[in-house]
Amino acid sequence: MKEGPLSEREPPPGGGGEPVIFTVFTPTHDRAHTLSRVFSSLKAQTFRSFEWVIVDDGSTDQTETLVNSWIGAVDFPISYHRQPQGGKHRATNRGVAVAKGDLFLTLDSDDACVPTALERLYHHWSQIPADDRAVFSAVTALCQDQHGNVVGGRYPKDVLDSDSIELRYRYRVSGEKWGFQRIEVMRAYPFPDDTGTSYMPEGLIWNQIARTYKTRYVNEALRIYYVDGPSMVHQVDPSRNAEGGRFQHLTILNTELDWFLHAPLEFLRSAIHYVRFSCHCGIGLPRQVGELRGMGAKMLWLLAGPVGLVVFGKDRLRVATKGFH
Repeated sequence: MKEGPLSEREPPPGGGGEPVIFTVFTPTHDRAHTLSRVFSSLKAQTFRSFEWVIVDDGSTDQTETLVNSWIGAVDFPISYHRQPQGGKHRATNRGVAVAKGDLFLTLDSDDACVPTALERLYHHWSQIPADDRAVFSAVTALCQDQHGNVVGGRYPKDVLDSDSIELRYRYRVSGEKWGFQRIEVMRAYPFPDDTGTSYMPEGLIWNQIARTYKTRYVNEALRIYYVDGPSMVHQVDPSRNAEGGRFQHLTILNTELDWFLHAPLEFLRSAIHYVRFSCHCGIGLPRQVGELRGMGAKMLWLLAGPVGLVVFGKDRLRVATKGFH
């Protein structure tokens, strides 16, 4: 194998304890019935320089037995790590800590990817000029459903160098996307795990990274995002995820208001949810306004406050009258 930076290396074969380009990371909780989608996808990959890291977030089904039956039966390394249930953000931190690959790619336990997914992601990474690569952290592609239909919006160009903040506010691209981050960037931006919540929005970290690094976005659908089947998401009491939601919208109001003129309604929505989730956390209005850094954020809070209180009240009413999982 050639020495030198990632961009100059030939991808090594997988397995045998050799260095790998990709760490494919799968966080899972009670998904033994869908995890084989990931396994089958990885067996079919045309690019073989990868390992599969599975972090089991407190499963109570047959996940461990299933994964053990796969270890050693294929030509790529599989490592299984079990931890008490703490949420995807804590599982991600664990996966980053044990990863051996240069590029960290999350593939959820109920999804799949096309056979050329790793090959195409590595191709697009290699197309970034070597002198420019230090300012890039990622390549991100599109998703398709199991019927071949693109999920979410396409990028305005087939190859776009941008970041997640600009993508949202300037280009208005939304919906499911999929790609990797450089492992050293992931290690520099861990998810906060000193909170009491099992939910932490992933956008918090992606937007932090976006203030320093670029992403290459490509209009290729490489991840298969299953839809139309039984829902994997249960309706929950909004207070259960309130701490993570509050932190997300507070961060938006405090760090992204320079994009206000591109998407004013987006920021008004964040102010509403900041009030809503803060109330679910038992945080009163004086502390809410005190946590906002700038006058613009405080003005939005003042405008959104009555609506946020109404939404909070409706949440409480739904919990009282209908119940949640």
